[in-house]
Amino acid sequence: MAVGRRRAFIGSFTAAGGPGIVTASIDPGTGALRVLGTLNALPDPSYLALSPDGRTLYAVSEAAEGAVAAFRLTGNEPEPAGREVPVDGNGPTHLSLFAGHVLTANYGSGSVSAVPVRADGGLARSVSGVLRHDGSGPHPQRQQGPHPHQVQPDPSGRWAVGVDLGTDSVRVYTLADGAPSQHREIALRPGSGPRHLAFHPGGSCAYVLNELSPTLVVCRWDAADGALKPLAEIPVLPGTPAGDAYPSGLAVSPDGRFVWTATRGEDVLSVFAVEGEGAALTPLTTVPCGGHWPRAITESHGVLYVANERSGDVTWFTLDPDTGVPHRRGSIAVPAASCVVTG
Repeated sequence: MAVGRRRAFIGSFTAAGGPGIVTASIDPGTGALRVLGTLNALPDPSYLALSPDGRTLYAVSEAAEGAVAAFRLTGNEPEPAGREVPVDGNGPTHLSLFAGHVLTANYGSGSVSAVPVRADGGLARSVSGVLRHDGSGPHPQRQQGPHPHQVQPDPSGRWAVGVDLGTDSVRVYTLADGAPSQHREIALRPGSGPRHLAFHPGGSCAYVLNELSPTLVVCRWDAADGALKPLAEIPVLPGTPAGDAYPSGLAVSPDGRFVWTATRGEDVLSVFAVEGEGAALTPLTTVPCGGHWPRAITESHGVLYVANERSGDVTWFTLDPDTGVPHRRGSIAVPAASCVVTG
């Protein structure tokens, strides 16, 4: 991308009327979004990731026959960099770059896949390995088997870390000959249903957001040994929810002072102050998310972006630098919005 020009890329569910991948400009002063164009190049590009150099965008296709695709960012809008690559898994919900590969968390088939990245940022024609999880949890509908929901590198770059909603666990991986290999599995409370994990910028703590219970788990992370130790589990809502309450998105401020979560159903953003170099969180407040069913949140340059799936919009909030409290500033229409990444 051109120097000084910032853009946002928004994923959506095409099966629910979404336009595919939306490109938007970012106002450098306010963080406001303006739609530049859309690209409907693959089904249900629900999650996106940028390459470190900002030249390539990667997207999952969260379909029954899951796939991943790469897009070049040389012009005003993404351009396909070859055909999508099947991940030999169903319903991939997340992807990330790790050790020269794109890793995908395949929720439907209970597996993690690795696709090699070529030197030009494009993808190899097939996966180099698939690791299938096993196990289950006590929830009769949601935990009959494994359901990886996210996979990402740790801050040291040595490990990949994934959360499995179906088995109430966090798993740590390495790559062996291009195939994911499990190094360790860490058990969380049965029935909690972990969905998303984010690291504190200090590198020694991590936070796991649970979907099946509205809680956040504070953990100690040992990068030398690839070990995660749960320290405390705290509620993300101030009281008992009146109806549906399914936490979804999680973000940590770059300076490590605040954590934000989103909860669907309650349709709120929760704010936490970080203490003890990341090892403790204090709930501060909740604010409305500006839409319905916030699926994902992203912090970027002091602005919080919220993808509201069911109201079909992306809202943005400026963040008070002293309190971390979000203040709603605007929105754009994106039917079936599912994630926002910025570059």
